[in-house]
Amino acid sequence: MENCSDVFANRFTALVDACSLASVVRRNLLLSLAEAEFFRVRWSDEVLRETSAAIEKMARAKGKDHPDAHARRAIAAMSAAFDEARVADYEQFLQCGNDLPDPKDRHVLAAAIKAQASVIVTENLRDFPPDTLRRYGIEVRSADAFIADTIDLDIGRAISAVRTMRLRLKRPEKDADALLLDFEAAGLVKTVDILKGHVASL
Repeated sequence: MENCSDVFANRFTALVDACSLASVVRRNLLLSLAEAEFFRVRWSDEVLRETSAAIEKMARAKGKDHPDAHARRAIAAMSAAFDEARVADYEQFLQCGNDLPDPKDRHVLAAAIKAQASVIVTENLRDFPPDTLRRYGIEVRSADAFIADTIDLDIGRAISAVRTMRLRLKRPEKDADALLLDFEAAGLVKTVDILKGHVASL
């Protein structure tokens, strides 16, 4: 069995937690940046199951028909677009999460270690204490902070990726101002602060 401390992070890989993937706005933006090769996105089957359950719950709350089918389509689209994202065989690293506040989050850290990720993207920051993650060369970031930092790496290329994402939206179509309002409503405040100076290019 490998020792948890012997596994070092890869700075270009991000393990994205279900709570960051469940929101369609955050999910679309994260995956658009991954598609533009800003980072390698990773998730596990357990993360996808939790994401599916959250998407189904939100769809049901909004009164959508067949919320289970809605969730299945979302997960299928993610899996097809990023067939290399699945992290498996990480059970040997579950012990590394014994110090986490919630034992149910052990699988997230274990998958991140297995993937040699440098960051876990999650909205549940308190569940992943930095001191615990630091042992494995991993940071924890909210989707907003991670996306803002990613965009800041190459603003021109990021603007192009966001524009490509916007132009794919059809039901309904969105102009740049409406898109930024959606981002803000999804809690992507830092991201909006960066993008609002580039509305004409979005």
